[in-house]
Amino acid sequence: MTAPGAQQVVILTGVSGSGKSTALRALEDAGHYCVDNLPIVLLERLIDLSGHTAGEVWRLAAVVDARDARFLGEAPRIIGELRARGVELTVLFLDASDESLVRRYSETRRRHPLAGEGESVPDGIAAERRALAGLRAIADEVVDTTTLNVHDLKRLVARRFVGGEGAQLGVTVVSFGFRFGLPAHADLVLDVRFLPNPYFVPGLRPLPGTDPAVRDFVLGQPDAAAFLDRIVELGGFLLPRYRAEGKSYLTVAIGCTGGKHRSVAIAGELARRLEAGGQRIRLWHRDVEKE
Repeated sequence: MTAPGAQQVVILTGVSGSGKSTALRALEDAGHYCVDNLPIVLLERLIDLSGHTAGEVWRLAAVVDARDARFLGEAPRIIGELRARGVELTVLFLDASDESLVRRYSETRRRHPLAGEGESVPDGIAAERRALAGLRAIADEVVDTTTLNVHDLKRLVARRFVGGEGAQLGVTVVSFGFRFGLPAHADLVLDVRFLPNPYFVPGLRPLPGTDPAVRDFVLGQPDAAAFLDRIVELGGFLLPRYRAEGKSYLTVAIGCTGGKHRSVAIAGELARRLEAGGQRIRLWHRDVEKE
């Protein structure tokens, strides 16, 4: 894998319906700066501009396809000049059988972008193949997606262009109060209302779960320790499998009644344990300031 600082550019191209949008999303999730439907004549400018971002944008991915009808014929020349200039540029061409493309268009009821007035989807596919012949000829890799599902294609792109970083999974641990509703994007919801509530302990009620006194009270409960051990063990089982499926983000929501004491203390300790195991964590206490 190329180290940060050496700019990488991926050109995604291919016939409509072959999975370019899915492949672009996979690269975006892995940290590439992505542009859909980029006119090929702007590619050099985009690369030059990204070179002035102090290393923040060093991986680019752009879809170049038959929608760029006016300048598409310039693609082989422009890409050749960029490669001669030393740009690390890879062209991935996605293809599929005519039968599968017709079926996909039938399922979505979309009109093929290159089908003229009164023409059929197969007519549009044939016109698109002719328009993209030059790009296909210079592609570093041609992938037939006929038998691939969305997850297969995302895994293929991650293995091909992202390497070890493709295995990264962003995990958010959020504490919340059930009285304020579930977090909208929670993947896993865990209820810690079985633990003794600091709300009913004199001196602890006004303090949040981030306060050492409240945290020690909650984490000092035998059931809290047993609960955390089991959740960390569950995470050790689930996280690698979510990564293998191409999942990029996971939100674990820990809830108590008001989201101020128990859920805050448990969420903080869960985040600490997962982070100590090498997992990247974002911690968010959604309702801790609410009354």
